[in-house]
Amino acid sequence: MLNKLEALRIFCTAAETLQFKEAANRLAVSPPVVTRVIAELEDYLGEPLFQRNTRQTKLTDFGREFLPQAQQLLDESERVFVPAKKRKEEEMGGMVRVTVPDLPDLPDEENVLLELLGRLKAYPKLVLDWQKNTVRVNAVEAQIDIGVRIGQAPTDSLLIVKQLGSVQERIVAAPELVAEYGLPKDLDDLKKRYPLNAEHDLNNGRYWAWYFNDQQSLFPAKPVCIGNTAHNTLAAARSGRAVAYVLDWLCEPYLRQGELVELLPDIPKQKWVAYLYRPQRSVTPTRVRVVFDMLAEILAARFQRD
Repeated sequence: MLNKLEALRIFCTAAETLQFKEAANRLAVSPPVVTRVIAELEDYLGEPLFQRNTRQTKLTDFGREFLPQAQQLLDESERVFVPAKKRKEEEMGGMVRVTVPDLPDLPDEENVLLELLGRLKAYPKLVLDWQKNTVRVNAVEAQIDIGVRIGQAPTDSLLIVKQLGSVQERIVAAPELVAEYGLPKDLDDLKKRYPLNAEHDLNNGRYWAWYFNDQQSLFPAKPVCIGNTAHNTLAAARSGRAVAYVLDWLCEPYLRQGELVELLPDIPKQKWVAYLYRPQRSVTPTRVRVVFDMLAEILAARFQRD
């Protein structure tokens, strides 16, 4: 049989994921290796560890009883027999899945990823799976290790959350549009007289409302321009085609250059939290904790502006 420590590592990972393919991805081995090692370990122990069919995989009663013993044996053996440098290399091997908002909700995304990958060169066995998602995902079901989001920070006790900073939105338009329509008196005037942009909410197929605060909001019922990303929204405003509601970090350069004008700036705007999260697990791999801390440091510099 394969080295017993490696067999225990494969078993513990398979028990955590309950998916042999996912366990193989995390350990950077092929799925047949996981299947073979589990079969050899079951033969060695004389008991089945998993029940598998075409729809699901679950631990047997023996497997559930054996799991804490295997985890303890693995931890103790690694502390005693594995040199510190080698242990670090092994702990940093495998896959880390990160989900981020669809560009440009994540400031400076390309350079964020470049900096993170640069830091991870020290861990050649680590595989980074960087996914962009517009729709909300269930971190556990999607096997997500780390997520970045902007909105209301979750209170889910199953998540570990680290706040990075905050952002808010601004009502903006091109100077030529303001020259044609003038400055709006209030939100009712804006809604009635001005061409507005709308952005699709891909979670439900409707338009996003322009939410300002608990007392004030605006719904662009008859937009003249529609998109599904913040880039589309910014383009609609810069073109002079429509008034748009845009994240501050995205429109600030154009406001400074005079290419955009802020409308109704005195309306109080909700500040949204930028946060990093990871699922709460009984055992969190070292590689996930390391990437989480690296990404938190890199992103905090982007969100914590004067």
